[in-house]
Order: sequence, then C-alpha cells, then structure tokens
Amino acid sequence: MNAPAGGAIPPLIQRPQSVSVALAAHFERLIATGELSPGTRLPSERDLAASMSVSRSSLREAMHELEAKRLVSRVRGRGTIVLAPTASVDDLLAIAGGGTEQEHAAELRSVIEPSIAELAAHRATSANLLQLRDVLDKSHENLLQAESLRLDVEFHLLLAQAAQNPLLTALQTLASEWTGEVRKHSHSTRHGRCASVRGHQEIFDAVRLHDGVSARRAMEDHLRDVRELVAKATRA
Repeated sequence: MNAPAGGAIPPLIQRPQSVSVALAAHFERLIATGELSPGTRLPSERDLAASMSVSRSSLREAMHELEAKRLVSRVRGRGTIVLAPTASVDDLLAIAGGGTEQEHAAELRSVIEPSIAELAAHRATSANLLQLRDVLDKSHENLLQAESLRLDVEFHLLLAQAAQNPLLTALQTLASEWTGEVRKHSHSTRHGRCASVRGHQEIFDAVRLHDGVSARRAMEDHLRDVRELVAKATRA
C-alpha cells in the first residue's frame, strides 16, 4: 500500500524548537486519525526528509519514537511501514455485535476515560502534548457544530494515544463512534462548545504537568458536564 496522495506526506503546519518532536507528533496524529492507514509504506528516509524540508537526523529520531510506540515497523530492505493496532476497532465491533445502547456507551466512557487521562498524564511524550495543544488551539465556541464535534473526538482519541495502550485506544474509538450522535447535542450551542473547550483545557493542563490525579478528576468533571449538556438538549 502506498502513502496517501500519491506518496506525499502532508507538510508540517508549524515547527516548535525540536523538529524531531514536531515530526513525531505529526506522524502519530496522521496514524491515529487514519490518514496513514495500517500497511502504508512511507517514502525512503532520503525522499521523506527532502519532501518535508527536514534533516535526516531529525526524521530518524522521530521514527525511533514511533517505532518505540509500536506505530511503525522499520526493517532494512523493506522501509518504514505503518503497523496495525494490537486490537482493531473492527475486532471489538464484532464482539459487540456492531453496536450498543447509548447508555452503555456513555457508561463505558465514564469507566475508561478517567483512567486514560491519568495514564496519559504519566506517559505522554512531548510529541503527544504537541498534538493535544494543536487541537486545543483550533477549538473555540464559534466553530460550526460538526467541526467542534470532530475536534472533540480527535482530542479524546489523541489523549488515548498518549496513554500508550492500544487496547484503550481501540476502546476509546469505539466509545466515540457509539456516542457520536448523542454527543452532537453538547456541541449544538456556543455554551456547549465553550464548556467542551474548557474541559479539554483542564485535562490538558493536568496532563502537561504529569499530574495523574488531577487529570482523572478533570476528565470526570468533563464527562459529567457532557452528560448534563446532552440531557438538557434532549429535553428541550
């Protein structure tokens, strides 16, 4: 399988002080969101470095991090290939029969997401923090509902990625799919979108400080706010 868009990797939007951190964050986000799918073979190190206008040493350092996180495989003679997650969403969907009740999905979120936030606080790398910061920078109450929801889902997915447990990432993806329609209600008003951004900011602040207890508490508060917003919108 070839890389997307005729072998071209999307360019970096911005570069922090560490180019290797920016590269690792960039590729990890592309993998997490499916823009780089399992089995995709990346261009050669020389070609990739040239196309992205970065040094080969910075690119190599970023690839070492992705390899350590089991996101890519680097084999001499085969190149760099995006790996499939240990547990796929399709596998878990099959176990669940392809769907579930909304209240069950909401309960799943309340069980797994505070733990995900706590683990992310302990395990997030600089690249993970950069990805989360980027999503937060794009999020605000004036967005359209669909875009606000998309960034909401992406934030929670990248947070799960930062926990560095592929099983939790797969469960998080499922929970987002199962609650997508209901969660639209929490993004239907400026107040709801503002509350979402505020909750994400509090979670991010705790993760950035590597404060697991505060990250768990911030996620619990955020999910409670979401449930209240959804309940209020569906009663209207």
